[in-house]
Amino acid sequence: LKAQVTRKAATALAPGGVLASNTSTLPISELAEACPQPEKFIGLHFFSPVHKMKLVEIILGKKTAAETLAKAFDFVLALAKVPIVVNDSRGFYTSRVFFTWSNEGMALLAEGQHPQAIEMAGMQAGMPVGPLAVLDEVSLSLAQQVRAETAAAGPADQGFSRLFSGHPGFSVLDKMLEMKRPGRAAGAGFYEYGEEGKRLWPGLADIFMDGQEQLDQKEMIDRFLFVQALESVRCLEEGVINSAADANIGSIFGWGFPPFHGGTLQFINACGLDAFLDRARELARQYGPRFEPPRLLLERAARGEVF
Repeated sequence: LKAQVTRKAATALAPGGVLASNTSTLPISELAEACPQPEKFIGLHFFSPVHKMKLVEIILGKKTAAETLAKAFDFVLALAKVPIVVNDSRGFYTSRVFFTWSNEGMALLAEGQHPQAIEMAGMQAGMPVGPLAVLDEVSLSLAQQVRAETAAAGPADQGFSRLFSGHPGFSVLDKMLEMKRPGRAAGAGFYEYGEEGKRLWPGLADIFMDGQEQLDQKEMIDRFLFVQALESVRCLEEGVINSAADANIGSIFGWGFPPFHGGTLQFINACGLDAFLDRARELARQYGPRFEPPRLLLERAARGEVF
C-alpha cells in the first residue's frame, strides 16, 4: 500500500518537493524503491499520540540527498517538534530499543512473575506505563506481524533480527494470540477493558504462574533499564544513531525512558562504566545473551571514556 501511494504521490511532486513516509519499522531504502527520485524520499517517524509526543525520528535512506534531509529537518522544527536523525535499519533506533523493554516484560511473565509486580516494576523504573499495558496499546497482533516480517527479511538487518530470534518472551505473545487476546483495540489483551476502565486480566496468573520463585522489584527494574541501555549502545556501534545526544533525546522523548536518568546512554555514564559492565555480565549469566555487553561498551570502559 505504501508503494502504491508513493508511486501516485510522486507523479504530483513539485520540483523542489520531498516525499516522506511515517513508519516505525519498515526500512526507508526499501520504501524508496517505489519512488522515481529516491534521493527525494525520507522517513519521518511520528509518535503516538502525535499531538503530545515531541519527538520525530528522521530516517535517511541509502539514496536520500542532503538537501532532502535539510528540508525534512526544517519541517520538523516548523512543527515545534524535536528531531533526531538516524540511519536506515529495520526498526531504526526508537522501535528497536522500545521492543527490548516490552519484550522483557513478556519474558518476566514467561518466567512466572506476577503480572501486577511486572507492571509496578516498570513504573517504579520510571517508565510511563508498565510493559504489558504498553504492548496492549501497540497491539500484540502488530508485534507478531513485525516479528514475522523481520524473520522473512532474513539476516540483512542483524540488529533487529536478533531481538526477534528465540526471545523468551515470545511464548507469551503466541499464547495470548492463541487465546484471541490481541490488545486494547480488540477489547482484550493483558488487560480487560470495560466502562469502568481497565484491569489486568486474572487469567494471566492462572496461565503463567505455577509457584515460581518471585524476583524482587530491584531485579526487574535493572532488567528493564539495562536491556534498553545495552541495545542503545549496539545502535551506536552499528551506526544506526550518530551520537549519544541523539540516543538520550530519542529515548526520553520517543518512548518515555525515565527522564531523571538523562537517557539510555547517560544512564550508563551515571552508573559508571565498570559498575554497569559488572551488572550487565551478571544479568547475562542469569538471563541470557541479550544482556551481554557490546564491543563498543567494552572499548569505552577500557579507555575510561564515557558516552
